[in-house]
Amino acid sequence: MLSFRERFFVMCFGLMCMGLMVSSVPMESTTSVPITSEIFSSVPLSASPTKSNKDFGADQEAPLLPMVINTWNFTKANSHAWRILNRTPGGLGQTRNAVVEGCNRCEKLQCDLAVGLGGSPDEAGDTTLDAMIMDGATMNVGAVAGLRYINDAIRVARVVLEHTKHSMLVGNAATEFAQSFGFQGESLKTTKSNELWRKWIGKNCQPNFWNNVHPDPKASCGPCKLNVTDNNSWKEDQQDATEHNIGHENHDTIGMIAIDVDKQIHAGTSTNGLTFKIPGRVGDTAFPGAGAYADNEVGAATATGNGDVMMRFLPSLIAVEAMRSGKTPAEATELAIQRIIKHYKDFSGALAAVNRRGEYALSCYGWKEFSFVVSSPVKSGPNTRIETVKCLPKVVQKVSQNN
Repeated sequence: MLSFRERFFVMCFGLMCMGLMVSSVPMESTTSVPITSEIFSSVPLSASPTKSNKDFGADQEAPLLPMVINTWNFTKANSHAWRILNRTPGGLGQTRNAVVEGCNRCEKLQCDLAVGLGGSPDEAGDTTLDAMIMDGATMNVGAVAGLRYINDAIRVARVVLEHTKHSMLVGNAATEFAQSFGFQGESLKTTKSNELWRKWIGKNCQPNFWNNVHPDPKASCGPCKLNVTDNNSWKEDQQDATEHNIGHENHDTIGMIAIDVDKQIHAGTSTNGLTFKIPGRVGDTAFPGAGAYADNEVGAATATGNGDVMMRFLPSLIAVEAMRSGKTPAEATELAIQRIIKHYKDFSGALAAVNRRGEYALSCYGWKEFSFVVSSPVKSGPNTRIETVKCLPKVVQKVSQNN
């Protein structure tokens, strides 16, 4: 008969064998994988197919980071940012440089005449610039709005970020600030922008952005004043059904996000605003939460489109916070766009979002489809490629009839 000590060792040995047997049985995975669409890594830039809004990258075997993404098909800006990001392994320490210099490349190239000098003249024929850069680690922001005579708007925004305790400088004072740091002043008007402005004047300043003023802004250049004899002048404004052409040749704000392998994130924007805007108008581009938003703990988002409408909803902030609560980038961007559609059925805009892992998506409304540019590691094909998504279907506004 075995002693107590011998029986004890036999029992322990048996339990060890059972444990090894159990551990060798494959367990069913419980990891949740979002529905995604493929990365078009092997498709030439000119032939990218169109997809619905999906989470790109979640099913990609290659590393997702580092990466750069920007609104619209500004491939040269993205490629430039991607080269800068890859100056160090994994893009470490380069995300700010990549975003600032990528957006600045668009300012130099006058991307679609919607970024940098020579585009989007206001009612006085002048071009002014808005730009912003946000650090996802510190949550610090540098921005300029209504910047005059300085074409390097995103670089001036960087100086605001790095050398002041402010978040935004505006107008002529922002120009003086830039010049004090060595930026050279120049006219932001060009022959093309002057010609565009003169043609607009010749069409009685149509379209414009006035409402409830005298003389009738739909038939006159003004100057517009409040018609105090109008009994309805102080009533709540009704939405103007006139559709302004938001998109190519009008308002292609570049929004850019860069993430390195350590998940350091920067987001930035640059634009010359809305064509024929009322002087002094500033849209969403320069405002954190509206034009762009970044948080290293979650990810980042950037928007483009009708800035007067979009800035009322802070879509970039909404998208980032939605991802914080567990939504995918596709779910987060659509949530933010749908919130705008609820109130403005005729607006046009797009919103891109990236989580800290490098999975990304874009939602859009008001157009048939929307293209954007992504650079990231891929197994084959170009690192920089154009993605195109279908926009959300147009919502028909119901007109109530009073009996």
